[in-house]
Amino acid sequence: MKKPSNSENSRRADIVSLKDSIQSLLKAYRLQGKLNEVTVVGSWEKVMGKAVALKTQEVYVSNGKLFVRLSSAPLKHELVMAKTRVMQLINDEVGEAVIKEVVFL
Repeated sequence: MKKPSNSENSRRADIVSLKDSIQSLLKAYRLQGKLNEVTVVGSWEKVMGKAVALKTQEVYVSNGKLFVRLSSAPLKHELVMAKTRVMQLINDEVGEAVIKEVVFL
């Protein structure tokens, strides 16, 4: 009876999870920041809810600032008052402190 060769065991040591591989790739090409910004914009409706999303005209991120254009003045006033909470919800969704400031237009 033949023993399993050591090459099989050494191969298993080289195995890296897909998640770790993708994170290494994003780090190597310095894409993680941009990916986080895209995640923020994409998760706006999920974080803020359907009612706020319907009154949102534009959402974009630039230099760590989240810019949100709203079509409702009362909603804008309400969100300005809760700016830190909005920033916290967005950053919690992404899992990193991506947004440093929120600007409502």
